[in-house]
Amino acid sequence: MSSDMSYTTEEIAKLLKISKLTVYDLIKKGELASYRVGKQMRVDAADLEAYKQRTRMVPVLGQSIQTHSPAPAQPLASDNVNRPIVITGHDISLDILAKHMEKAIPSIRPLRSFVGSLDSLISMYRGEADIVSTHLLDGDTGEYNLPYIRRLLVGSSYVVVNLLSRHAGLYVQPGNPFALKQWSDLSRPGLRFANREKGSGARVLLDEQIRLHGIKPEQLSGYDNIQTNHLGVAMKVASGEADVGVGIEKAASIVGQVDFIPLIQERYDLVLLKTTWSQTWIPTLLQILQSDTFKKELQSIPGFDLSRTGEILFET
Repeated sequence: MSSDMSYTTEEIAKLLKISKLTVYDLIKKGELASYRVGKQMRVDAADLEAYKQRTRMVPVLGQSIQTHSPAPAQPLASDNVNRPIVITGHDISLDILAKHMEKAIPSIRPLRSFVGSLDSLISMYRGEADIVSTHLLDGDTGEYNLPYIRRLLVGSSYVVVNLLSRHAGLYVQPGNPFALKQWSDLSRPGLRFANREKGSGARVLLDEQIRLHGIKPEQLSGYDNIQTNHLGVAMKVASGEADVGVGIEKAASIVGQVDFIPLIQERYDLVLLKTTWSQTWIPTLLQILQSDTFKKELQSIPGFDLSRTGEILFET
């Protein structure tokens, strides 16, 4: 078996003669290392071999059955060399975090997966991500993230820690010609909208706000005009192709030629899945988040509130 080979979850299921759901369960529990390539999960041949070595054949009444030995307190050496850690989300702060992790934890290899908040949590539930970022508003409680995390990660063990807070609101054309000041103003007829994809934090924020204000999606001209990141929405407004969109302040400052109307302070959190393996590096990750060095680097980016960075908000 070549160490350069990798397998899909379907191929792993066939090789081990187990169901694909069982493969996902092994990944979710941290028993089988994996990483994401686009929308597909892959398992390196070396990690598959390491998993197989951790199983043993136990003779019972002249027959042999395959059982799992107890999970080791520490990862095996074969698991401890450049093992991938999948980090989901779009924000530049995650790239900075990945850089610090790679330096502080030589045994890991951070991999970035650029997916939205809701899809990030779903990927964690499926065992496809180790660290996910999320900024999902629950309109009924006004609380960020925890209501969604509790519903989606039922039965999982995890830590929720704050990365940062930031302003979210409306992108409008220079001078705010439509005098947009609040969420209810989105009901005005004639406004052209630029939207985000389903599952993104900005899309959930918009959908929750229009629901609370009694605005139907079909009232928003351009509701189906989808962009895949904050910059795309801001650029649509800056170019004059749209009159308004929802996003974060930083994208407006990057794009220019667009004004920003802050309407809410959103909490941007990290969810860390707890497994036998991840608990060997989670303490170091928390040290990074709480360090002055990391915070100083984030402070150079305008629009970030770091007053709670590194604070553990919830743990199971």
